[in-house]
Amino acid sequence: MARSLNVQIIRTMCVVAIVDFITMVLAAVLMIFMAEWLQEWLQAELNDMYEWFYLIISISVGLIPGVVVGWRLAHKIMRPLKSVATAVRSIASGDFSARAKATQSSFSEAEALIVDFNAMAARLERAEEELKYSSSATAHELRTPLTVLLASLQGLSDGVVEPSSELYELLICQVTDLTGMVEDLRTFDLANAGTLEIDLQEVDLTVEAEVVISSMEQKLVSAGITIEREFGRAVVLADPRRMRQVLLALLDNACRYAPGSTVVVQTFTAENRAGMRCLDTGPGMPLDAQARAFDRFWRGGGSQARTGGGSGLGLSIVKAIARLHHGDATIVNNSKVVGFALEVWVPLAQHLPELAREI
Repeated sequence: MARSLNVQIIRTMCVVAIVDFITMVLAAVLMIFMAEWLQEWLQAELNDMYEWFYLIISISVGLIPGVVVGWRLAHKIMRPLKSVATAVRSIASGDFSARAKATQSSFSEAEALIVDFNAMAARLERAEEELKYSSSATAHELRTPLTVLLASLQGLSDGVVEPSSELYELLICQVTDLTGMVEDLRTFDLANAGTLEIDLQEVDLTVEAEVVISSMEQKLVSAGITIEREFGRAVVLADPRRMRQVLLALLDNACRYAPGSTVVVQTFTAENRAGMRCLDTGPGMPLDAQARAFDRFWRGGGSQARTGGGSGLGLSIVKAIARLHHGDATIVNNSKVVGFALEVWVPLAQHLPELAREI
């Protein structure tokens, strides 16, 4: 088990002090013995030499263990630091897979440093992978509507395509999708950076849920979805517009992946938090897919889901908004849930003293 560096330094200094004390005592005894032995024939000539000899013996015998112990301690301190320095240089050169290696019999502070550094390096590696994937996915998602727009406009320009209300509706739809995707990207990035502005108010999530359901009534009917309400008291400090955006994304998700199902919208207060829960009786989501449900641009259902519209950012934004309110979004897994259920919650006001003071 690793010991504290402070403890090791204190123990080392104690050992050096004890060795020095024992050395001085032994040197004094040795000098007395030698003085008696040499007193008869070297008394006058060697008085000064005795003093120098005593001093040299004391310093030499005291320094040797001090140097040895100090060297070993310095080596033990520097080994983990060199490992971290090597990993830092590798990461700085672009190798985000580099990790610091733990050394045997290192002190606890070094082990904590290595663990924290490796955790940071792992997060950097994931961030780098997500950035690469995000750039590729963004380009892929933008390519389709831009291609349709370019082809249609080129056809109109060349006279190959006749203008019609259907064509203009298609072009408007593509522009709307692009605008929505850009806004979703902006919202997601601002939320992740912690710079998304929110207007905190005392919000009744039940009222906001009713507003969203009413606004989506036509779309829900078109998708064959039956809405059931299970509303309870759910008053929190939150941005009402962002809370509506959250439920809007959840219901839109149900329309896309669970058409013809029954969707239950719940608002609740449990212990120190309140929130909204959306449950559907659709096909649900496999456990292996749930791990990626909140990834940017990830969509379940393969190509069929991809052709169903949407930016693939809905659940990512839901989670980002929840965390911006110091809450979270989680998938509910229990035997009572037939299809897919997702819960978004935020802490109650009394559990956010700092947030409450800012309002």
